[in-house]
Amino acid sequence: MQRRKMAAAVALVALLPWSAMAQNGNGADWPAKPVRLLVGSAPGGGTDAMARAVADRLAPLLKQPVVVENRPGVSNTLAADVTAKSTDGHTMVMGVVTAHAIAPHLLKLNYDNNKDLVPVAFVGSVPNVLVVGNGLPVQSVKELVALAKKEPGRINYSSSGTGSTQHIAAEMFKDAAGIDITHVPYKGSSAALVDLVGGQVQMSFDTMPSVIGQIKNGKLRALAVTTPQRNAQLPGVPTMAEAGLSGVQASAWYGVYMPSATSKAVQQRVHDEVNKVLAMPETRTRLEAVGAELAPMAQADFISFHNAEYKRFGDIIRKNNIKID
Repeated sequence: MQRRKMAAAVALVALLPWSAMAQNGNGADWPAKPVRLLVGSAPGGGTDAMARAVADRLAPLLKQPVVVENRPGVSNTLAADVTAKSTDGHTMVMGVVTAHAIAPHLLKLNYDNNKDLVPVAFVGSVPNVLVVGNGLPVQSVKELVALAKKEPGRINYSSSGTGSTQHIAAEMFKDAAGIDITHVPYKGSSAALVDLVGGQVQMSFDTMPSVIGQIKNGKLRALAVTTPQRNAQLPGVPTMAEAGLSGVQASAWYGVYMPSATSKAVQQRVHDEVNKVLAMPETRTRLEAVGAELAPMAQADFISFHNAEYKRFGDIIRKNNIKID
């Protein structure tokens, strides 16, 4: 009996390293089951579009399904929270500037944004676009500012949620132009755009993937982009600097994050395969069509970029005294 107990114990100890490998993977053997790619916003928004473009081509490379799972809420941080606390070794999140560089300065999170998650693969960025509904009688940023000064507090702007890039960009615009406009936060871009097109709100600084279709079909009017250069999809739309407000610069960036406990080998595997996806002509065409600028980088560079953006947005939030009501 004693010999049988000792044999069982030895067998259990021998299995432990393999159990850990099944959870965290060694790169070559990972993944051992379908992978979850969480998205912190509702279907139809910019983060969702970026995630699905990557997931569709990533699955064949990993030889396992990559399931996009939407977990909208709490300024895109709900999905990050679930990912940070996951222990299955097969969960990652399509991170976005809102969750990883903005929300930590505004919200009390149930995880440590800079310790519990690790940036793995940078995907790209898209400009925020100042758009107005057709019911607002303005054709330029100058005319919008003049109308807002004439009727302070009457113009409402929508966002995909408090603490989003839409919210931050609009507050920067509000401060730079010296105007009074009212924030109406929504749970995702899709719902916000329905009301913008319908006239319940008048303007937004939404992300390019969310609004490009509505701009091109004439349901929304683009007045400016918030990046230093014009976007190839909207070559006739000026930058905010060209429109006279040089201090308003914001863009939404995206990248894959994983729990910090993930093995280095698995992180490298995901980084390499995502970059293969980004190099595919069909992926580039799909994402560039919605205004995305793809910018693959080494993982170490992505980590440095994350840290710099975290600091930059913290400074912006403090300077403009942005708070969640």
